[in-house]
Amino acid sequence: MNKDHRLSLDNIADAARSIDPVFLHTPQFVSEGLSAKFGCELTLKVETANPIGCFKGRGASFFVERMAASGRVTPMVCASAGNFGQALAYACRAHGFPLTVFASVHANPLKVTKMRGFGAVVRLEGEDFDAAKLAAARWARENGACMVEDGRQTEIAEGAGSIGVELLASGKSFDAVLLPLGNGALLTGVARWIKAHSPGTRVVGISSVHAPAMHDSWKAGRIIERKEARTIADGIAVRIPIPEAVWDMNGIVDDVFLVEESSIHAAMKLLLGEERLIVEPAGAVGVAALVEHAGLKEYSRVGTVLCGSNMTQEQIETWLLA
Repeated sequence: MNKDHRLSLDNIADAARSIDPVFLHTPQFVSEGLSAKFGCELTLKVETANPIGCFKGRGASFFVERMAASGRVTPMVCASAGNFGQALAYACRAHGFPLTVFASVHANPLKVTKMRGFGAVVRLEGEDFDAAKLAAARWARENGACMVEDGRQTEIAEGAGSIGVELLASGKSFDAVLLPLGNGALLTGVARWIKAHSPGTRVVGISSVHAPAMHDSWKAGRIIERKEARTIADGIAVRIPIPEAVWDMNGIVDDVFLVEESSIHAAMKLLLGEERLIVEPAGAVGVAALVEHAGLKEYSRVGTVLCGSNMTQEQIETWLLA
C-alpha cells in the first residue's frame, strides 16, 4: 500500500467519526434471494435512507466541515447531475455557505427541486453534466467562488471512504467489492480504506458502456474524453474525467467493468423484487455487473454499495413497473 497516496487513511477514519450522523451507519446485510441467484454471498450496503437519498452526503459533509473549521466562509459552486448538488446544498445550508449548482438542461427534475429545497441556487446550462461543469467553472472564475468538484477535492473522497470503514467494521471479509464509478470519489475513497485493511479483497469499479471515459482513461493510463455519455445512469454519466480521480485509482483499484443498459434495468428490478428497494440506475450497477459478468461469480463473498434512490415517479413507472 502506497503510504503517500493522495487520500489520507487518518482522514477517512476521522470522517467515519465526525461527519453528520444522519449519513453514518447505514444498513448492510446479506441478500438471501440475490445470493441464491448469483451463487455467492452478496452483501448490500444501502445508502439511500437519509435526507438526500444517496451516499454523497458523506463526502460533502466532510468537505464543508473542513472548510468551516478553517474559518473560510466563501460562496461555493459545483456542477451536478443532482445527487452531489443535493449533498453539497444540505451541508452548505448547515454551515452558512452560499451555494450555486449548475446542472444540465436535461437534469432529473426531482433532483433539481430537491437541490433548490436545500437552499442552493440552481442554474440549468448545457446538454449534459460536463457541459454544466464547464459553465460552473466559468462562473466561479467570474464571481470569485470556490469551485467544488466531486472527485477532485480529497475530502469528498475521504468522506465517501467512511463507507469502507463501515463495510469492514463487523469483521466480515469480502473476496470482491463492486462499486459504481462516475467521478471516482466513492470508488477511490472506499478502495483506499479496503486495500489498507483487507488487501486481498478485489475492488472493482463499474461504469456504463455508454459512459466509458473513466474506464477507458484508467485502462489506458491517460485521460480519454468522450463526445457523449448517454446512459440512464446519470450519476455515473461522465465524459470528461477528472485527472486526479483517475490517478487516485492506481494501486487500489483492481479492475473496472462496463455494463449494458439492459443489465442495469435487470438489476434495478431484482433489487425491487428481492429486497423491496428502489435504487436508481447508477446505484444498481454493482448488481448489474453480477447480472452481466459471469467471471464475478467465482467470488464467494461479494459486497456492493446501493448508492442512490432519486428517481421521479415517471422513471419508477418506466424502469421498474413497466
